[in-house]
Amino acid sequence: MIIALITLKYTQSNSVCYTYDGQAIGVGAGQQSRVHCTRLAGGKADTWFLRQSDKVLSLPFKPEMKRPDRDNVIDAYINKNEEDCCAEGVWQKYFTERPEPFTEAEQRAYLDTCTDVVCGSDAFFPFYDNVQRAAKSGVKYIVQPGGSIRDDAVIDCCNELGIAMAFTGMRLFHH
Repeated sequence: MIIALITLKYTQSNSVCYTYDGQAIGVGAGQQSRVHCTRLAGGKADTWFLRQSDKVLSLPFKPEMKRPDRDNVIDAYINKNEEDCCAEGVWQKYFTERPEPFTEAEQRAYLDTCTDVVCGSDAFFPFYDNVQRAAKSGVKYIVQPGGSIRDDAVIDCCNELGIAMAFTGMRLFHH
């Protein structure tokens, strides 16, 4: 939880940070709503975990591929952005053989094994949708200042999902 709080101290206002095993793995900052920060940070955390899956670690990259290029291709492979790196005429640029796509169902199954993630917020979580989104990224612990008039609803949601919530009483919001 400490890593999340330290990270949040140095981000823009309206920030959420996901941490795992002593490191920040996803930060969502400066969005207009807390749930957008939670989604943004969660997506980054999901990508961080998926990069460690056997399916990604066993991608048959060409030996001459440089690390930055591999990182970009891995991001495209996981998030299906920019280009389909598995498409005919494209995969040949990166791989020695055509990899199977990493399906949403495979990704979800892998992410469901990733737990014990901490989610920290620089200000209170006013709605339960933040907790629900955080749970999709393996969050088991939430740390936040507390103080919302809706704290009871958020606590109830945490209890339903088996998430421990700690209140710091200290806002890290910059304005």
